[in-house]
Amino acid sequence: MIQLKAIANGACLAAALLAGAGHAATPLREYRALSLSGAGQRVVALESLDPGGLATRPHASVVVRDAVSGAILDEYDPCADCVYNCPNWAPDGQRVAFIGVDSKAGTATLYIGARGRAGAVLSLKGVASTARWSPDGRQLALLATPDARKPAGAVAAGVRQVGEIGAADDIQRIATVAADGGALRMVSPAGTYIYEYNWTPDGKGFVASGAEGNGDNNWWVAKLSHIDAASGALRVIAAPAMQMNLPQVSPDGRSVAFIGGLMSDFGSVGGDVYTVPLAGGAPRNITPGFAGSVNGLAWRASGLLATALVGADLHALALDLDGAAPRSLWSAPVSSAALDGRLSFSQDGAMAAGAQEDFGRAAHIVAGRLPQLLPISRDNAAFAPQVAVRNISWRSDEHQVQGWLLAPLRLTPGKTYPMVVVVHGGPSAAATPRYVAEGEQANPLLRELTAQGYFVFLPNPRGSYGQGQAFTRANVRDFGGGDLRDILAGIDAVEKVAPVEGQRLGLMGHSYGGFMTMWGVTHSQRFKAAVAGAGIANWISYYGQNGIDQWMIPFFGASAYDDPAIYRAASPIESIKAAKTPTLLYVGERDLECPPPQSVEFWHGLRAMGTPTALVIYENEGHSLRKPDNVRDVRRRTLAWFGRHLGGMAQ
Repeated sequence: MIQLKAIANGACLAAALLAGAGHAATPLREYRALSLSGAGQRVVALESLDPGGLATRPHASVVVRDAVSGAILDEYDPCADCVYNCPNWAPDGQRVAFIGVDSKAGTATLYIGARGRAGAVLSLKGVASTARWSPDGRQLALLATPDARKPAGAVAAGVRQVGEIGAADDIQRIATVAADGGALRMVSPAGTYIYEYNWTPDGKGFVASGAEGNGDNNWWVAKLSHIDAASGALRVIAAPAMQMNLPQVSPDGRSVAFIGGLMSDFGSVGGDVYTVPLAGGAPRNITPGFAGSVNGLAWRASGLLATALVGADLHALALDLDGAAPRSLWSAPVSSAALDGRLSFSQDGAMAAGAQEDFGRAAHIVAGRLPQLLPISRDNAAFAPQVAVRNISWRSDEHQVQGWLLAPLRLTPGKTYPMVVVVHGGPSAAATPRYVAEGEQANPLLRELTAQGYFVFLPNPRGSYGQGQAFTRANVRDFGGGDLRDILAGIDAVEKVAPVEGQRLGLMGHSYGGFMTMWGVTHSQRFKAAVAGAGIANWISYYGQNGIDQWMIPFFGASAYDDPAIYRAASPIESIKAAKTPTLLYVGERDLECPPPQSVEFWHGLRAMGTPTALVIYENEGHSLRKPDNVRDVRRRTLAWFGRHLGGMAQ
């Protein structure tokens, strides 16, 4: 902790200390939850320094920068043991609200930072997130879960299943407090779990997505509602048969916009944009037939703005409320992140900012007047590309499909190389450009694979984002069918343009990617080694084991009890006798989304077939492995597994 603080004040001295301690000489600066002030003059973000090889995730502070020069104006870090979230600008552009969660103490504290000092407004026992200022700047709202039994979200480690199961659920609610301090007042109904919310422009209420009951399980059936700030009364605005994200209220307070579509995970956003009267009614699609996936939304004085993945590129868009084609304001083949989407927009909509990266360029903050987004941070300028990258496009059935091919920087002419295919989770998601660092800091598995002589292929098969809702919906009731055909066709396309040896192919993935790995080794003999993380072997048993069964209905069309045949047809375990590929499996002990019995069942089947296999279950971990030691252990085992069965440069 002392070393990390020293870096902010003396980079040369800190770098020398870190190098002497066995870490990378140049720490990688990370940026999260970036937000542009309303006037576009400042940006705030959660920033941390990662030297690589830390025993815990690097601690972040709340950093305010000038939006033109990138100079650090203020830095807030009032709680050394806290994880901060969602820094949010006050309407005056001078104050920043943020929440610090201390998991050891079991508390969450709301802070306001201004003029270089951060003061606590209140503290509660439990967890909290997403502080938002009222339009007049006199109040703050937040999502609060008093006496929470676990961190919010299904990817976190679940509560131990002991005692009477399902007797009590954590309920995340909207709460308010005066900006100058006072008692926290719970506003939204006690039985409704709120996922996302925003103030209405008059400050008298909120628009929110929420559902009754278990918050981990019910986002897929959440409704769009208005909640009165004074009484807490909830009125349903719309209950469409789709998943919703990022509800935004128009400046005149008459309409609500949201991103809607088929989405497999809360937080993995992609779809079309819909509007509905605040008074209620049927949502109307204002981006029908759009050949991309909207992943960010902001209603500003200039109109409705969005970001979207279109093929390989991220776009900033101006939307037409009457349904005309979106107009691109900016685009680039990058990944970008901001507090409420991929870019944060000024109040007039003319300016934007985001934290961006690609495979060859480390994270940096960009800001400016659209379409000129220029880098304003230079902390990671010394980081060089570690992989070669190529955008791959191919036809599969009637679809145009896209993916990314990574390769070692130096290739030997005439030599062929093994390749590992990495299937993303979701399935409603996409592989997008992420920086690959030299050491332990960013995507070390991709770096080590390429350094050991592997090509790495990151396909975005049907079911992914980036090609429009029809493409995202193309794997409904067809898990492992068309998407596997897309991947195999993508491998064929790669082999035509790169020196990849088709007899040395590996397959891996986590979550849905873990399922696709299990499916791939039971439905193809092309792969000679595989690594399946948190996969799904048997959709019938999975339906009764997982903590998020609501997500399955939109993809399968019915429950496993009403249509067991479609679940059984998509289950890798049904074809286990065809599995000849050596397969390593791993999963978190308390994974709610893809419980360990699924990996155990597949491991048991492979052993029964005499197929080489190994299974690792990580203690107290959830769906997303959080402990750095466990993340490193998975990487070590993965590299050893592929090295044993595929070989790298030595072959």
